[in-house]
Amino acid sequence: MIRPGKGIYGYERALARAGLAPVAGADEAGRGACAGPLVAAAVILGDTPSRRIQGLADSKLLTARARERVYGEVMAKALSVAWVRVEAAECDQLGMHEADIQGLRRALLRLDQPASYVLTDGFPVDGLGVPGLAVWKGDRVAACVAAASVVAKVTRDRIMAGYADAYPDYAFDVHKGYVTKLHQQRLDEFGPCEIHRFSYANVARAKVVAP
Repeated sequence: MIRPGKGIYGYERALARAGLAPVAGADEAGRGACAGPLVAAAVILGDTPSRRIQGLADSKLLTARARERVYGEVMAKALSVAWVRVEAAECDQLGMHEADIQGLRRALLRLDQPASYVLTDGFPVDGLGVPGLAVWKGDRVAACVAAASVVAKVTRDRIMAGYADAYPDYAFDVHKGYVTKLHQQRLDEFGPCEIHRFSYANVARAKVVAP
């Protein structure tokens, strides 16, 4: 049984003492959005003083400015980082839970340094060939999962900001594809576009407006 130590690096340190380093963390962003891709990320962190990430936390607890700063540090200091996008049409085809699991698996398998152990946020991921643990609120208690949450969130926000230029009617740079009052108003006014997830009830209900 792994007993994590204190602090956000406690899981990685306990696993390293057990001979299970390096440890990869994985998390996703966009599961609850009704437009745009799901983005899954995987990160292996170092734990030397020069590689520690100052202010690392669950991406949802950080301001946009703080996320960008932490993202820059993760990209500069992590031992390995990978991310993948699961497009809206594939999310519809697979269902969100399966899209989540497949996205996390793909990101972990894309790391250029193989992990000896994997920590994921909430959901176990099989098919990796190494042991792993699904940690409740992992992005708040495990550094590598928190780092993955930041990479996934910042990457997805940038993707959605790009979609705001391609689809200016929807204000994707503001709501990032989540179901907000503004997004629903634009969806009802203009109908869904090709990056919406048509399996979502609010999208399916939206009136399709002819171009």
